[in-house]
Amino acid sequence: MTSLAALRPRLPSPLQEIEDDRFAGRGIRLLLKRDDLIHPELIGNKWRKLAPNLAAAAGRTVVTFGGAYSNHLRATAAAGRLLGLPTVGVVRGQELADRPLNPSLGRCTADGMRLHFVDRSTYRLAADPETLTAVLRAAGAEGAYVVPEGGSNALAVRGCHALGEELRGQADVVALACGTGGTLAGLAAGLAPDQRALGVPVLRGGFLTAGIQALQARAFDGPRGTWRLDERFHFGGYARTTPELDDFAADFEDRHGLPVERLYVAKLLYGLVALAAEGAFARGTTIAAVVTGRPFP
Repeated sequence: MTSLAALRPRLPSPLQEIEDDRFAGRGIRLLLKRDDLIHPELIGNKWRKLAPNLAAAAGRTVVTFGGAYSNHLRATAAAGRLLGLPTVGVVRGQELADRPLNPSLGRCTADGMRLHFVDRSTYRLAADPETLTAVLRAAGAEGAYVVPEGGSNALAVRGCHALGEELRGQADVVALACGTGGTLAGLAAGLAPDQRALGVPVLRGGFLTAGIQALQARAFDGPRGTWRLDERFHFGGYARTTPELDDFAADFEDRHGLPVERLYVAKLLYGLVALAAEGAFARGTTIAAVVTGRPFP
């Protein structure tokens, strides 16, 4: 097993109370679970999901998947550099191979990750064993340890169980933005029976419920915890924002002196403000919002 001692995570992550009249005026406490402070390069849920997979890789090359702006690819590349593990990133979009690298992919290569671009139809089928074998062969990574897109597999879900455990007794509702759903699947399982988890998907499509159920089945042999999703706050889909969301995030930063990552955290906080205004939370409710990342670069 690979030792992760060199990564020196800050665990448990801090819990910070925020005074915001949009919540306080309705009798609601808002806490921020600062998972963005776990590690300077393996930020937030990336640490919780990657750590068990890096240990399981046992020194082998790690292959994983993501889009051109994937936080997961960057975190995997950084971990590879810090631990001396070779990494390969399979990137969605063959057309990107002939273009200059964007800052996100540029960071990956600077950290030693070798990028392999595939067309989008192949990428969609990467979970199929035959397709995966062909992709690994083409990438020169046969025999590598494979981590799925977003890092969400049974090991990762069990790794996120600790997030729920850290929040037991701290809040009535624990909320976070969701990409692939692995963090929510583990978080909900780790919470106490009287707590509930709320997920704010950042992608369109309404597919996450089935995905989270499947992840819990693989990780825990069945459903765990109380959770639900609110699909209204994706702002057009992954890696998309709007002027309204940007203005909201800038205002939150001004109010609280906290950098707000736009693709996940801003959508979560916007959703919580909207839900509070709708009366979705009873007076006396304590909400813990999980800050899973910070702005890049």
